[in-house]
Amino acid sequence: MSILGFEFANPNYFLLLVLLVPMILWYIFREKKSHADLQFSSLKVFKTIKHTGRLWLRHVLFALQVLAILFLVVALARPQSSNSWETYTSEGIDIVLALDISGSMLARDFNPDRLEAAKEVATKFILERPQDKIGLVVFAGESFTQCPLTTDQAVLVNLLREVKSGMIEDGTGMGLGLANAVNRLKDSPAKSKVVILLTDGVNNRGSVAPVTAAELAKTYGIRVYTVGVGTYGEAPYPVQTPFGLQMQNVPVEIDEEVLQQIALLTGGEYFRATDNDKLQQIYQQIDKLEKSKIEVKHFSKKEEQYFLFGLIGMCLLLVQAVLRYTVLRKIP
Repeated sequence: MSILGFEFANPNYFLLLVLLVPMILWYIFREKKSHADLQFSSLKVFKTIKHTGRLWLRHVLFALQVLAILFLVVALARPQSSNSWETYTSEGIDIVLALDISGSMLARDFNPDRLEAAKEVATKFILERPQDKIGLVVFAGESFTQCPLTTDQAVLVNLLREVKSGMIEDGTGMGLGLANAVNRLKDSPAKSKVVILLTDGVNNRGSVAPVTAAELAKTYGIRVYTVGVGTYGEAPYPVQTPFGLQMQNVPVEIDEEVLQQIALLTGGEYFRATDNDKLQQIYQQIDKLEKSKIEVKHFSKKEEQYFLFGLIGMCLLLVQAVLRYTVLRKIP
């Protein structure tokens, strides 16, 4: 219920205002009966008497009482400045980020490491696409959905920041990660559905082969962009030794052939990211995709306004009490 720009959480309390009708009628009836009748031979003498404002002041107490009840009832109805979902149509695409969080993503050929660099670039990408529905899937030896498709950037970014290597069993289940991402997108009505698969290794875990997952993506019209993360040759990797954490160079092994095959099969593209700037190329490519209309629900934050109305009502009652026993007191 909306009145004068306010939404009311408990509009049923307005029914209490019906009680004002008999209250006003009783006051009028009582006023008529409260005057004594005197008989005069002529009324000419009274015509010279000037009326003063005090004649009407006797009604002030009742008016204040009515107004106080009105404001208190409004307060009970809980007026709010805004309390509604706004549904509108927006242009966007559905995207799932499939992020490798295996132990090898801690290699330091990126600053500070591969995983943190990927999270930083992904965060920037998310914040620059407020109209898209974006979800997050992580994988290592297993895979799970960190965040389903959403337009709530704050929630998605916070969940992305919480991603760490070691959250799940180690390994590289590339096929599992892709299959999980496809499962999140397969029922989407969007015209453009995209998976960004980022990994730094070779598939060595899981019961789903990467190419099998890619064929599944193709069946549902999902385009997969694959990203191989890592420099060429060897990369420094932190290793715990009896002397503390030390860096050791380990070979960089990325199954580029499989990643290229996945991208080709689904109509996507393969990128080899050797630094943060290379990662940005993926997002530039996604910007060129056809956009589809999606329905977005936006919540307007409500602000309670009942305190102001309640305060006015109580002040009116206080003023009425003061006037009743001072300026407008009745002498029996």
